[in-house]
Amino acid sequence: MLNKTDNKVKSTAIITINNLRDSDFTGQPLSHQQRLALKNFDRYRIHELNQQLTEATFHKKYAQIQVMANLFPFKEFLKEDYFV
Repeated sequence: MLNKTDNKVKSTAIITINNLRDSDFTGQPLSHQQRLALKNFDRYRIHELNQQLTEATFHKKYAQIQVMANLFPFKEFLKEDYFV
């Protein structure tokens, strides 16, 4: 994401669930909050996919969850809404 301040453009990194997975896979240490976000995301993903009654809704929900993992800041998954 880019922020424009004082006619300068500065980049602010958003750390997503997929960023955390990559970091964990390469052996980089994760904070307690980051590990909790991964755990919450995985539980949420499984819960939501198990709720789908048709193959079509399953694939739609799967795609939505992929987008969330790619774009949402990991801190989103520290909210109570994702504690399943």
